[in-house]
Amino acid sequence: MLRGASIVARRGTAARGPLGLASVRHHGGVVDRTAPKVSVTFVKRNGEAAKVVGHQGQDILSLAHEHHIDLEGACEGSVACSTCHVILDAKTFSGLSSPSEDEEDMLDMAYGLTPTSRLGCQVKLDVSMEGAVITLPKATRNFAVDKKVI
Repeated sequence: MLRGASIVARRGTAARGPLGLASVRHHGGVVDRTAPKVSVTFVKRNGEAAKVVGHQGQDILSLAHEHHIDLEGACEGSVACSTCHVILDAKTFSGLSSPSEDEEDMLDMAYGLTPTSRLGCQVKLDVSMEGAVITLPKATRNFAVDKKVI
């Protein structure tokens, strides 16, 4: 096992927003807009950096989708693929808890696996991740769809 960490999934408590909605749903789940904000930087496949702001408890996959970052999530966060594979900076990675066995299995199939690789659908933002750098690998593997590297 190369890796060693995933944040335990925590859902924020629902609070009413300006439209009377308890929260906003994105690809990976419900985002509590009243939760503390967390700024992170995505490094896209072309090397371009994009600084974005999310909320504590939001997963990296839904954060990427919300900000139009090209991070695939073929299984919609059900830990059945490795298309949301991301590479975290060492400090952020070391602050996370261990990944589940299911996540480890999917990471073993990820393209460009590194010692700080994680599945974006499994890592939840936390205020301790302020300033994190999240790098997208150069490619992904989506065996369920096309049986090849995309």
